[in-house]
Amino acid sequence: MEKIVKPVTRPIFQKDPSIEIFNQIKKQARQIISELEPKRKKVLPIKAILFPLLYFSAYASALIWGQHKAIFYGSYFFMGIMLMIIFLNLIHDAVHSSLFKNKLLNKLYVYFFDLMGANSFVWKIRHTRLHHNYPNIPGWDSDIDQSPLARVFPHGPFSKIHKYQHIYLPLLYPFYLVNWLLVRDFKDYFNKNRVVWKVADIPRSEFVKLFLFKALFLFYTIVIPVLVLHIGWMQAIAAFLLMVFTGSIFSLIVLLSPHANTDNDFPLPDSNNHIGTSWFIHQISHTNDVRHDNWFTRFFMGSFNYHVIHHLFPSESHIYYPELTAMLKKEAKKYRLPYRSYSLVHTLKTHYQLLKKNRMPENIFEETM
Repeated sequence: MEKIVKPVTRPIFQKDPSIEIFNQIKKQARQIISELEPKRKKVLPIKAILFPLLYFSAYASALIWGQHKAIFYGSYFFMGIMLMIIFLNLIHDAVHSSLFKNKLLNKLYVYFFDLMGANSFVWKIRHTRLHHNYPNIPGWDSDIDQSPLARVFPHGPFSKIHKYQHIYLPLLYPFYLVNWLLVRDFKDYFNKNRVVWKVADIPRSEFVKLFLFKALFLFYTIVIPVLVLHIGWMQAIAAFLLMVFTGSIFSLIVLLSPHANTDNDFPLPDSNNHIGTSWFIHQISHTNDVRHDNWFTRFFMGSFNYHVIHHLFPSESHIYYPELTAMLKKEAKKYRLPYRSYSLVHTLKTHYQLLKKNRMPENIFEETM
């Protein structure tokens, strides 16, 4: 259980002037889900079994036929892809209690995330209590509370090295999961200035689990292949890095496209800690969809491209996102809501432009005459 710490003044959204519109959207969403559930309810159990089976089958292949380097490295490459697929389809739904009807099953399933190297406890806090409540709000959205090497939002601290972030950050992106798994989780646990400590204390038992699962992850991905296959440590570490590099690239395509680009702002609360919009409008205004949609994005990528509807209805499974988004588009057009959808290429391009834009602090005295 997350223990609430002393009260912290959190960003305050306006009272929602469009609450009736949102209520109508919620009513339609419930009806759509009710109609789709009988047809779709078998999809999630299939994924819940199939995807972890593929991950561990690839690992078994590496141990059984790993004397062949192509099979060994290919298996770890595939494991990197499956890391992201399991996260998008299963862990993400489970942490929102939408993978199974049973809350205990959801809670237990989230431990797959720990087996794959991440820390489920602190990520749940970051994701459900910070990112979802305060997307793109500096100091509260844990997804933009990143490494000091990156200046993602314009009000962030400036360092001379940031002048070159649009050059070096894309080169460092393949190390994203290395940083997350081996650095960032530990920072969140041991640095009480981190944003997660604003909303929760971390029980001592979770510190034990942090080290236990991290050690288990490194043991089965690096140590066991060395012991079983009698290969060198460098070969095992190279395969491990290939796995996390592959997972990193897929992760960043998904994580950067809905929020971290020049089409979305990073609003600061005013002196009274108020945000200038309601929660409903804020979610739509600071999140965008990605247009691409096909059987692969729906079945394997967890319909990640339908991100706005996920922020409005985080407790609903991704298997309903396409139909819910179609309904949202109609309502957005009808009521002139700021819903936006871009191509994947556009979102990645504008992310790069964001890095270039924020590599230097704004000069408020510089004006174009």
